[in-house]
Amino acid sequence: MAIPPIVALELGTSKIIALVGEMREDGHVMITGMGEHPSSGIRKGEVIDLENVAICARAVLQAAEESGKVAIRGVHLAISGGHIQNVINSGVVPVFGSNGEITEEDVEQVMDVAKAFHLAPDRDILHTICQDFCIDDEQRVIRPEGMIGAKLSLNMLMIHGIRGRIHNSIKAVQEVPMAVQDVAFSGLCSALSVLTAEQKKSGVIVIDLGGGTTDYLVYANGIVATAGAFGVGGEHVTNDIALAFNIPMTRAEHLKRESGNAGINVAGTPQRVSLPPEVGFPGKTISLKSLHTVINARMEEILDTIYRRIGETVLHHVGAGVVLSGGGAHLNGVTELTEKIFGLPCIIGWPRNMSGLTTITSGPEYATCSGLIQYGFMTSAKQERKPSFSNWLKGVLGKQP
Repeated sequence: MAIPPIVALELGTSKIIALVGEMREDGHVMITGMGEHPSSGIRKGEVIDLENVAICARAVLQAAEESGKVAIRGVHLAISGGHIQNVINSGVVPVFGSNGEITEEDVEQVMDVAKAFHLAPDRDILHTICQDFCIDDEQRVIRPEGMIGAKLSLNMLMIHGIRGRIHNSIKAVQEVPMAVQDVAFSGLCSALSVLTAEQKKSGVIVIDLGGGTTDYLVYANGIVATAGAFGVGGEHVTNDIALAFNIPMTRAEHLKRESGNAGINVAGTPQRVSLPPEVGFPGKTISLKSLHTVINARMEEILDTIYRRIGETVLHHVGAGVVLSGGGAHLNGVTELTEKIFGLPCIIGWPRNMSGLTTITSGPEYATCSGLIQYGFMTSAKQERKPSFSNWLKGVLGKQP
């Protein structure tokens, strides 16, 4: 039975995006509809005004319906914000099968034990991702079924967030009104969109530079090693510019886009940039070096925060470098600054395995929604086959079947 179209919705701090995707027979996703609208009522990736968010989301979904010529009844929703965290929990079970052979029931049992982690009562789990299966504390394996051992253990990564903030995002969509069929961490979606199997195998860092949040997810040793988010993004850079030069936010955003650079290097460029006068603004000239210094300070802070969160132990197992997504990936000099801070090669990540409206939705700012569509098709296929969800997700996210 054909899987119906998946609609992905991202409530971003700068803008709200919706994409409609259909699965082709060759496994590629065809983008058939889209809508986007400047955000209102969202700060640092979190809903602060239900009514305004619902109005914006309604406009976006109506545009997606019109362009995709489809009636939208439900969406998959991307979740971000500084409240997103991760924890690793271990589970251990004895093997009672014939001749010590590990069965599917043993695998299910050790997953259940690893999942039995008591979070704070105000937090919900978004994803449980299997990392390492281990037999008798020595042999690390990808698929333990059928192998021989006396004890089976598992490390499981859990991505979780504050229940109220997750449900406020859901409620804002329900106010459209629109059903929310599933939710997923934005950083995970971006990784699904921009990474290749080889990058995952080699170890890679995905950093999604959004307007109000920065998400990250790391593959190391063939597994998802860590993930998270924090509430600092491109709008903070814009605000820094506005405050530093006493100019309106709209002018600061334009200045960042047209003349900004994450590095402090003005060689071969005009030393000053002019802002023409307009109503309520007399106009002024700004030192390009000063502008780049302001941008560099905030971008260094963002990237250094991720570097410290990941830690050098994990970074030693990252062979494929850093991949940047999100609207902030368009900032001049950001790849060079990332390479300097991480000591690793850095590239811009573009949505992969997509067709259809690719000329419109091919930029790194569409990585989250593109990956969320892929996530939606994967979970739909899983429900038809009914395998273990965690085992399926393990294969999708790092360990290739």
